[in-house]
Amino acid sequence: MLTTRYLFLTRHGEATPNGTLTEAGCRQAVLLGRRLRDVPVTSIHHGPLPRATQTAHLIADQLPGVPIHIDKAADDFVPYTPKREELPETSGDLLLAFTRQFPPADEELAAEAERRFSGPVPGTEPRYEVLVTHNFLVGWLVRASQDAPPWRWLTLTHANAGLTVIRYSPGRPAALLTYNDLSHLPAELRWTGFPPDFYVP
Repeated sequence: MLTTRYLFLTRHGEATPNGTLTEAGCRQAVLLGRRLRDVPVTSIHHGPLPRATQTAHLIADQLPGVPIHIDKAADDFVPYTPKREELPETSGDLLLAFTRQFPPADEELAAEAERRFSGPVPGTEPRYEVLVTHNFLVGWLVRASQDAPPWRWLTLTHANAGLTVIRYSPGRPAALLTYNDLSHLPAELRWTGFPPDFYVP
């Protein structure tokens, strides 16, 4: 028997160039953990890099007793590199130039992340999972939830400690319940992780 999975998906808190959380990033993580106190969280998963690990543990500190797991499939990686013919005529060159800044895509790990973190789950009780990962994988999982073309992950940018919730119910399409919600953060902690031209006052 399969039952519903609620995936509470977030990007790590703001980080320094060496990959550890800033003071603001620590505050973001704590406030996100407090936001989740009213959710019956069953597990917390995070990637192996320090910024994701720190964020996950600060969230877990606000949710006593919830098990926490490290998972390679939640790491920071490029999930897919499109071919030029897949991309829109008007923006394809720009998107390809963006992908060239990064290592080659790890499509096997991207597929593993989808198997690991999306879809209904075995059992009779709904599962509420928190996944602390990185911007690219957030975009990839959101894209997949909407059955969008693979290249569409390139157009999704997630704030540090923003909250996205996806519901996976048996026999139904995935439902994007919340995307990039920042309501748990005060104004001075919002909008980190975005390019400057994304800022909305």
